[in-house]
Amino acid sequence: MLYTILEIILVFVAVALIVLILLQQGKGADAGAAFGSGASGTVFGAGGSANFLSHSTAVLATVFFILALLMAYLSHHTSAPQSIVERAVQQVTQPPPPRTPAASKPQPAPVSKPSGNSPPTHPGP
Repeated sequence: MLYTILEIILVFVAVALIVLILLQQGKGADAGAAFGSGASGTVFGAGGSANFLSHSTAVLATVFFILALLMAYLSHHTSAPQSIVERAVQQVTQPPPPRTPAASKPQPAPVSKPSGNSPPTHPGP
């Protein structure tokens, strides 16, 4: 359950990281000026958006790496089955425990064939 929640958070962080990277303006090109973005009219001020975006990208990248390492640790160090289905599969695939020998029961004596020394039988009169 925890692993699934971490996976969902990791996907959201990855998507947010992609969006923030794509929003950042390149160092050499002023592509934002072509679309009419004035630096003084922004929410963050003249140079504030670049600092905010780069800082947010760094924070999200750190969160992404921490989550990835945590998930790797959790997937490697969990040995118990996580769900009811996994427990049932584990019980089915496990060999039955070895039986301890019960008290030795006396074996019946083997039935022997009559030998040739037995008295002859006579047919009736």
